[in-house]
Amino acid sequence: MDAAGLVRQYYDALDGHEYEALESILAPAFVQHRPDRTFEDRASFIAFMRTERPNPNTRHELDAVVADADTELVAARGTVVDAETNEMLFEFADFFSITDGQIVRLETYSR
Repeated sequence: MDAAGLVRQYYDALDGHEYEALESILAPAFVQHRPDRTFEDRASFIAFMRTERPNPNTRHELDAVVADADTELVAARGTVVDAETNEMLFEFADFFSITDGQIVRLETYSR
């Protein structure tokens, strides 16, 4: 799978609450930095998404996914929407680093 496809699979797994699929595409040493916290490994990220998300009923609507095939860097921009009300909650920009077919790093910015 190409890098952009892997990133789309990430959002599909997250929105679909498919945590085993999410685990398979994140490297064990996965790190996410975001404005409100940092996750230092795959296990803590998945545990948060599974049980601690403030609103688990959301979906990501992607406006753009741009990949650099040479460096396996991917940028994605879009909005997070409440799945029940269709209300836009916030905009985001995500920057992914991919190694050996797994996501190893994610920098998230939101407003």
